[in-house]
Amino acid sequence: MQDQQLGGRTDWRRFAVAVGLPAVVAGGLVLALAEGALAANFTVSGAQFKLSADSLVGEGFTQYGSTLDTDDPDYEDGEIPAAMSGIRHATLTNLCQSVAAGPLTLRIEAGGDPAHPVEADDLLIGMSDLGGDAVFEDIQIGLDASTLTGDGSETHGAAGSFGQQAGTVTITNLRQQAYYTSASTFTLNGMTLKLHIGGSHECFAD
Repeated sequence: MQDQQLGGRTDWRRFAVAVGLPAVVAGGLVLALAEGALAANFTVSGAQFKLSADSLVGEGFTQYGSTLDTDDPDYEDGEIPAAMSGIRHATLTNLCQSVAAGPLTLRIEAGGDPAHPVEADDLLIGMSDLGGDAVFEDIQIGLDASTLTGDGSETHGAAGSFGQQAGTVTITNLRQQAYYTSASTFTLNGMTLKLHIGGSHECFAD
């Protein structure tokens, strides 16, 4: 594990969930997927969207491998492998979310005023890629995914599969590509929504 510090504090530079993690974590997620981690009880489109933020501060963090059901014909088995992250309460500044479909891009921005950030409760994200500079406090790596408790959710990954959790997580320069996001409440302070035709209007370039 990289940059081990005192007090249960771990600092991973250029953090990425699906790619670029320390070998022990990346290997654990791959193993969880190979062992048939718990499939979600909903169906996703299969299209990805991008999300960026200057910072995300989360209280109660969990992470485990899973699959998302889809009717997208590009996925022969009807399942998309995903890294699932749960956060009990999250605060995000300068949030941007974009969905591109051909020449059209739907872009949502919120939380540009640091005094009035975006807030989410019971946040669950199914993603393929996540980048940024991250600091975890009170982190536990290598737990049975079915026993995770950090985010307060009742269910997580399959029994015997890989999981990890932390008391808090702080990610700066967040860059994420995801298939699915849900929350019990999602407060978008200062929200703007725009539909762009042509040009490059996604939250960040690949």
